[in-house]
Amino acid sequence: MNRPVSLGIDLGTSELKAILMDASGAVLAHAGVRLNVSRRHSGWSEQAPEDWWQACLQALVQLRGHEAFTRVACIGLSGQMHGAVLLGADNRVLYPAILWDDSRAVAEAAQLGSGFADVTGSLPMAGLTAPKLLWLQQHEPEMFQAIDCVLSPKDYLRLRLSGERISEMSDAAGTLWLDVARREWFSPMVRATGLTPEQLPRLVEGGAASVLLTATGLGLSTDVVIAGGGGDNPVAAVGIGAINAGDGFITLGTSAAIVAITDHAAGNPASAVHSFCHALPNRWYTMGAMLAGASCLRWVTRLTGHSDEQTLLDQVQAQLPIGQPVPLDTPLFLPYLAGERTPHNDPLLRGGFMNLGHDCTPAMLGYAVMEGVGFGLLDALHAVQSTGADVTSCALVGGGARSEYWAQLLANILRREIYTLHGSELSACVGAAKLGFLAIGQGAALLEAGMPVKTRYAPDLTQQPMLEARYRKFQGLLNAAKALHD
Repeated sequence: MNRPVSLGIDLGTSELKAILMDASGAVLAHAGVRLNVSRRHSGWSEQAPEDWWQACLQALVQLRGHEAFTRVACIGLSGQMHGAVLLGADNRVLYPAILWDDSRAVAEAAQLGSGFADVTGSLPMAGLTAPKLLWLQQHEPEMFQAIDCVLSPKDYLRLRLSGERISEMSDAAGTLWLDVARREWFSPMVRATGLTPEQLPRLVEGGAASVLLTATGLGLSTDVVIAGGGGDNPVAAVGIGAINAGDGFITLGTSAAIVAITDHAAGNPASAVHSFCHALPNRWYTMGAMLAGASCLRWVTRLTGHSDEQTLLDQVQAQLPIGQPVPLDTPLFLPYLAGERTPHNDPLLRGGFMNLGHDCTPAMLGYAVMEGVGFGLLDALHAVQSTGADVTSCALVGGGARSEYWAQLLANILRREIYTLHGSELSACVGAAKLGFLAIGQGAALLEAGMPVKTRYAPDLTQQPMLEARYRKFQGLLNAAKALHD
């Protein structure tokens, strides 16, 4: 095919995005379709896989008007990790997909214990896939008996595109069923959740050709190759060029994470640090994960009645300029709106404000939220460093990267140079498209190409004494927060 194009699809929690990218790495067109989350019980988080497929179809309709659509030669997939899509023998979805931030399986995660953590790369946590299946076995036994296969979210899109049940190493690592060093299913953990390895999809590497497109009516050729793809964080890493040991980045989206690329499996399960497979062979990444990131800012924006986050951010900058110390009576915020992973591994932990007064303003609340997320990332950084990995100068990606104020605040809190990138809001789509090109034997040079730097933010050392004092107070609030659900 002359001038081939790769279709990169990223299935997020709040939006499905898709791009058309040529072999030079240029994004020719992009589309997005919003998604909703169902929370029918406290602590539950679900989506209907059919909604993902319909969103995918809508995104493809948006892209079909571009002339490059007829030149699509390959598809790469990225998606939210740790979700459980339950299929019957006929590939029918048996139950709503249970998402990464669902906390119903707390008891089951504890029941699995930590005996296999060094093999699976993580402690059992309610948000990971395996404990969810144990919960289903114990609470929905009839439905559980009907399960023929468990897929990760983006792999359900592959199923609809090709009719095949296939996953790859990075998403598989997020299930807790994978031997992350050997990059193969780990039967003891699979059987501990009542399943057999035969109920899991076959595995490929992220840049491998997994299957050909068979779905009709999309306006695409059936010669189109679908790459293995990967989970959203590792595929975003491919997108920004974080592919070698020592590379690192921060994601600040619905959730948040600090990621260090390694050349071996290197986690610290005791501190809730994950060691997962990268979307590329012979690479891994160590990650400290927060369950709520930029979603905290969206939450406080709604709470204070502002129309959008930027309006609140403008007030924060006006009342608490980034270059000046904040007043002593500024509130503190615990960012645990959905519980927390690293380093606390406590999905029942909840957030809150402390030090509120009559003179507290929406801007002070907005600042406290951004600072609290930064302090949570500092906790995660310390945990990542405990593995021997480190993150020095690092990219900031995700929706939170749009705020210059927040980027500078993170540089001050983490004492690291932070830099933002042009186009990083599409980093997972770009990474998926790169993997698509690999699957047709092209695009190796694209892997080393990152995204152009937009702005660099150096730590402001004059802010350190104030931030260190506030961080110590932040840490001191943890036991009180834990006591609320003991």
